[in-house]
Amino acid sequence: MNSSAKTFRHGVHPPECKATADAAVTRIPWPDEVVVLLSQHTGAPAKATVVKKQQVVRGEVIAEAGGFVSVPMHAPVTGTVSAVDLALNPRGELAPAIMIKRDPDADPEAVHGSPRDVDGLSAEELIKAVQDTGVVGLGGAAFPTHVKMKVPEGKKIDTVVVNGCECEPYLTTDYRVMVEQADKIIAGIRIALRATGAPQAVIAVENNKPAAIEAMMRAVPAGAPISVCSLATKYPQGAEKMLSTAILNREVPSGGLPSDAGMACFNVATLAQLGELLPAGRGLIERVITITGGGVERPGNYLMPLGAPLRHVMEFAGIRPDARKIINGGPMMGASVASLDVPLTKGTTGLLVLRDDEIRTGRLEVYPCIRCARCVDACPVFLNPSALGLLGRKARYEDMAEQYHLYDCIECGCCSYVCPSNIPLVQYFRIAKAMLRERSASK
Repeated sequence: MNSSAKTFRHGVHPPECKATADAAVTRIPWPDEVVVLLSQHTGAPAKATVVKKQQVVRGEVIAEAGGFVSVPMHAPVTGTVSAVDLALNPRGELAPAIMIKRDPDADPEAVHGSPRDVDGLSAEELIKAVQDTGVVGLGGAAFPTHVKMKVPEGKKIDTVVVNGCECEPYLTTDYRVMVEQADKIIAGIRIALRATGAPQAVIAVENNKPAAIEAMMRAVPAGAPISVCSLATKYPQGAEKMLSTAILNREVPSGGLPSDAGMACFNVATLAQLGELLPAGRGLIERVITITGGGVERPGNYLMPLGAPLRHVMEFAGIRPDARKIINGGPMMGASVASLDVPLTKGTTGLLVLRDDEIRTGRLEVYPCIRCARCVDACPVFLNPSALGLLGRKARYEDMAEQYHLYDCIECGCCSYVCPSNIPLVQYFRIAKAMLRERSASK
């Protein structure tokens, strides 16, 4: 392990609030019905391959990938397809989904799958096999993992970076996965090394997680081209661009990809699932999430089936009477949950339930920018959030993109966090990007 605490420039230090760090992963009770959204990832939605009243087995493919930048969906429970219809997604929009009513008499441990010889697969076959598992980035971005493993033509990957930073406050899923499933992570790293052709891997963990660092160091086989690197505890240390700077001292160019810096980056939970599922020939049907915050009675880290309704999850965890807000994800990059009728997805990292005294209540007064430059000092990609925010308020979206590099913004929220005028900067940037995408599509 590297003894020095490497890091990047700028960023912020929000309170960690990792109250569930010592809570071992446990499984929640099975829901009576699951809702499997066909778009739980970046890219084209999956296409349903089942129909209403069809019997399905846990782990069986129920939707095929809609293209290369897409993944299939697998049945999280054994039961009967009750509908193939529209359902609410985490953004509050109606989206195509498959509803499955669970068979209470089915063996919950029985999972569909056929073991495969991973070592006998070529790089191309390996990437296709990864796609078949349905695994996407479980750190929240939900980008299809096999697409990351497909090295762009003319590029070369010399380092696989394994992201175990989990810099978002409150969340502890990655930490528990490293402590409890280190061997699975190593198996997933071996798959990533073979698929990308990279000669080495570096496991990056913030130095506020000594137990995770120790667990990963113990799990690395002697002589393996895998090292563990301790990084400074800072937000957003786990962002790909920040990891490239901190570990490799390379900058991902504006508008570029990690592969432009010779790097492929994967979340630890993603590789743990891959290390388990690929040799077993199974698909992604469950994940670990953190349920925490002062508004929940039983905080912890829970293994739960994808598609479990949020209402079922919250009934199990227990919502306190003074709970005021539920956030899907962490406080820095997560979004408020508008309805308890949305299902858990592959990108759900946690559910944060906050009380009145944990959030700002009432109407939040937004004041004019005082040009204090705190947002400039905090921005980890060296943008000018103040100027971007002023343009955003005037709906000058093209100027934001062309003159102030809007698309380099990683939406980490550092600027909003430090702004003394309470200007919702990152929200302006998200609106600007959405409007530009809409205008581009209309053309």
